Amino acid sequence: MLNGTRRLGGLAIAATILAAACSSAGTSPAPTAATSATNCVTGSITAAGSTALQPLIDAAAKAYTKACAGATVTVNGGGSGTGLSQVVQGAVQIGNSDITAGSKLATPDANKLVDHIVAKQGWIVVTNKDVTGVTNLTTQQSIDIWTGKITNWKAVGGPDKAIVLILRPASSGTRSTYKKLVLSGANEATGGETLTEDSNGAITTAISKTPGSISVIGFAYYNDPANKSLLNGLQLNGADATIANMSTGTYKLAADGHMYTNGQPAGLTKAFLDYMMSADVQTNLIPSLSYAPAAK
Repeated sequence: MLNGTRRLGGLAIAATILAAACSSAGTSPAPTAATSATNCVTGSITAAGSTALQPLIDAAAKAYTKACAGATVTVNGGGSGTGLSQVVQGAVQIGNSDITAGSKLATPDANKLVDHIVAKQGWIVVTNKDVTGVTNLTTQQSIDIWTGKITNWKAVGGPDKAIVLILRPASSGTRSTYKKLVLSGANEATGGETLTEDSNGAITTAISKTPGSISVIGFAYYNDPANKSLLNGLQLNGADATIANMSTGTYKLAADGHMYTNGQPAGLTKAFLDYMMSADVQTNLIPSLSYAPAAK
């Protein structure tokens, strides 16, 4: 069978790119050229799925295609579940996911896929700026808020204001990861003051505009200067949501970033996945966009 995690070996890269920080929610830096050692393959592929991974993969795609004439790499969102379903169906060449295929797909479908782990990523709980006095949530407080047991910010040291919970759809890897790592599998409240948005970028916008709101977004979105001033970012169990704490395991809301293929990759798909593991991406682009390199 073709399933099983594959931690890709990178290309030997002679020089590095100058990577800029993510310029706005859901977008990536202006493309910078990949190095001359990049393996250029012509053709057209699509990678779709996780919006938490999208800023990184989109930036890498722009750098690769800038260096490689005749190569087109399209990067779409849709959520991890959508990416996994589409790559199984053959609708896309790469399914980007925050979660493992085995946790989302039926075993026969999951067994068709090859897992390429390209980064480690973290998420942060964020609130609207009007939620003052709250800088940290414990696991139990988080469970109580997300399940609807706590419905007013004053219960956790905040203002006398109703909590508006902004969720992702069921297909979201961000939602699945938070539910697993923080909520211990508890089901979120679906009535009362709850909303649903379909991407990390949409969540970022909704939180900034909705009084009393709370949700979870990827580090890449929160650390974007255009977004950070609009949101409150919270600690989890007293740990700061930083790349350093994520890398050491001090901050627990983190997981591998996966790029799945239906069988072993070939052609442009393989070349682009190799580029994702190159020094251009792992050493330079990844830290500039608030991810951590894939474990070796």
